[in-house]
Amino acid sequence: MIDFGYSLTSSSRISLDNINQKKLKKITAVEPDFLKCMACGSCAASCSAGNFTKVNLRMVILLLNRGMEKEAIALIEGCMLCGKCTLVCPRGINTRNLIINILKIYKEV
Repeated sequence: MIDFGYSLTSSSRISLDNINQKKLKKITAVEPDFLKCMACGSCAASCSAGNFTKVNLRMVILLLNRGMEKEAIALIEGCMLCGKCTLVCPRGINTRNLIINILKIYKEV
């Protein structure tokens, strides 16, 4: 193997085999808009809660796809469900509904 002068540390490795596919499939079944997000950042730019918390829907979607559920839920819990992100989404994603369903599915006991 070629040595490029750097290596990944164990903390930054993501094992896609360990992701809970069951919950991701449940989200996409309930809310197909989950797959429509193109990570443009319009939602994050318009977010009122983003000024006070780290709420960022596109980061939540990325983290869920990487299997980092706890981090994603911690980010999304600061959402005030004001709906500004829904208004500016170029794909017409109902972000409020998506956020509610993500919280509902990932907080199931």
